Amino acid sequence: MVTGLSAQQPTSYTPNKVDGHRAAVVASFLGWTLDAFDFFLVTYTLTAIAKEFGRPDKAIALSLTLTLMFRPVGAFIFGLMADRFGRRIPLMVDLVFYSIVEVATGLVHSYTAFLVLRALFGIGMGGEWGVGASLAMEKAPAHRRGIFSGLLQEGYACGNLLAAVCYFFVFPRWGWRPMFFIGGIPALLALYVRMNVTESEVWERTRHTHRDWSAYVRGIFSHWKLFLYLFVFMAMMNFISHGTQDMYPTFLKRDWSFTPQRVAIVTMIANVGAITGGIVFGHFSDSIGRRKAIIIALCLAIVAIPLWAYAPTLPLLVLGGFTMQFMVQGAWGVIPAHINELAPDSVRGFLPGFAYQCGVAVAGTVAYIEAVFADHMTYATAMALTAVTVFTLGAIAAWAGRERHGVAFG
Repeated sequence: MVTGLSAQQPTSYTPNKVDGHRAAVVASFLGWTLDAFDFFLVTYTLTAIAKEFGRPDKAIALSLTLTLMFRPVGAFIFGLMADRFGRRIPLMVDLVFYSIVEVATGLVHSYTAFLVLRALFGIGMGGEWGVGASLAMEKAPAHRRGIFSGLLQEGYACGNLLAAVCYFFVFPRWGWRPMFFIGGIPALLALYVRMNVTESEVWERTRHTHRDWSAYVRGIFSHWKLFLYLFVFMAMMNFISHGTQDMYPTFLKRDWSFTPQRVAIVTMIANVGAITGGIVFGHFSDSIGRRKAIIIALCLAIVAIPLWAYAPTLPLLVLGGFTMQFMVQGAWGVIPAHINELAPDSVRGFLPGFAYQCGVAVAGTVAYIEAVFADHMTYATAMALTAVTVFTLGAIAAWAGRERHGVAFG
């Protein structure tokens, strides 16, 4: 363990400190990838599900909001488990739980049951990020935390990309239900975690702080100012991501009259941009700082709005989608490192993930809001107005906070 470092000074590392960090990052990346895959299946099949249940688009968009609103429940339950019992066991339990719910979604035959299952999926989705991110960031070398952060977070874009691929090949032949059966794959990832991922050394060194439950709870409440900031900041960041992603396939269908195959192709290209942007900005955040990287990405995203929403030709539309997601997920690629560095060791399993999911519960309304706006204007205008507002507020929130770039954990 390295001592004597200031909060702003990156720690050196030893083989013992980083032992197993690759397996932990891979497991957390795949967990978030498959979580996002399951979530985005609804965004691609929204119009088909609405037709089968005899509901308007906004009724199925409400299920997206419901999923996001229940994510704090999962973050609360699994975050407390992660601080009390370690990171590995809660991660395995969560993977199995949301896999079962996803398979059940493919079997549902009523709108009400569909909403219930999407709420339960939100609990599983909310639990995965906080546990997986704390495990990966605690194991990653401090001087490379940014690039691992970008890789981890872009599991979300990879999940979106895989959902688009699934939509391209599966939906035209067999419809939307078999796509959700594929969502049972994360249960197999639990076996990988069991066999290959070791427990966080940081948690092992600080586990004594969790033995007194009342002291641990008091510790959580003592950081209420940090939680409040992270809540507001993550609400803005989730308005940014969900405001530019969730209704994008519907925008392509309604405003551009795209076929399912063409929707999938355009979205796949956009997600390649997202993956690239997350890793690039995550890497640069190791040298220029977390907040600066986020602000630069969001300012460039504002510039990309006209091309993204109002492209006059198909090639420019594709370029706009790629550029937009490069910048949006560029900002997001910094987030796992940034908010886990801000969190104290004793509450890292709980506080960042819970603040994140409380933020997304608020931002989860954006898909429904955009669908309602689209009743009175085009989807392009609804998304453009939303984007310029939340990009500006997100940049302000990032600037107003602090950072502990490269802080030593444990």
